[in-house]
Amino acid sequence: MENAEILLNVQGLQKFYGDRQVLDGINLQVMRGEVTVILGPSGCGKSTFLRCLNGLEPVQGGTIQYQGQELIGTDVNWREIRQHIGMVFQNYELFPHMTVIDNILLGPLKVQKRDAKEVLEQAEALLDRVGLLERRNDYPRQLSGGQKQRIAIVRALCMNPEIILFDEVTASLDPEMVREVLDVILELANQGMTMLIVTHEMGFARSVGDRIVFMDQGKICEIAEPEKFFTEPATERAQHFLNMFDYNKL
Repeated sequence: MENAEILLNVQGLQKFYGDRQVLDGINLQVMRGEVTVILGPSGCGKSTFLRCLNGLEPVQGGTIQYQGQELIGTDVNWREIRQHIGMVFQNYELFPHMTVIDNILLGPLKVQKRDAKEVLEQAEALLDRVGLLERRNDYPRQLSGGQKQRIAIVRALCMNPEIILFDEVTASLDPEMVREVLDVILELANQGMTMLIVTHEMGFARSVGDRIVFMDQGKICEIAEPEKFFTEPATERAQHFLNMFDYNKL
């Protein structure tokens, strides 16, 4: 991706919770069409990093640029930016009092003010793509965890974002539901969607990522292509992390 367009450019990012530093000088560039998978032990700052990229957490230093636009400061219109940088959360974040289709249509109609017929057609096509068109009029309580997470992905896609951030989207799922969600993300990767994915699914990370970013204690310790990372990690900390997983069997 030598000539690829830089969509996100993060330099020297600093994040504190009180006196505790959780991000310590993060530098990362994300190219259009690239799948970047962020790995690391629990508490290393992975999810916090994604939340900073989506404006859900304030930062205390460094820069974040989206297509050259600075995203640090009080004058950033995050309502606008989040239409380009979508996010799918661990716990779905679906409105329980709204049907599946109404959850999906809310953003495109209310925020983007798009044509209702066009949005409905897109939503139904996406639901069909993830195998849930027949559940369009159900409420979230009627769906399994895997189905709710697929709906959350459709909702994000229906905003037509340039980038989607996935924050541990399988962490709350029963094991048998994980595969159906990962398959949807893998299909998006194959279609060229730009994604940043935080996950503990090692086999999935190895198969879907263009790059692996390994974090520990708020820092990026290593960036490598998946096969290189999983077979020849460059740092002792990454070696220790990988020894915790039998990822060849995943």
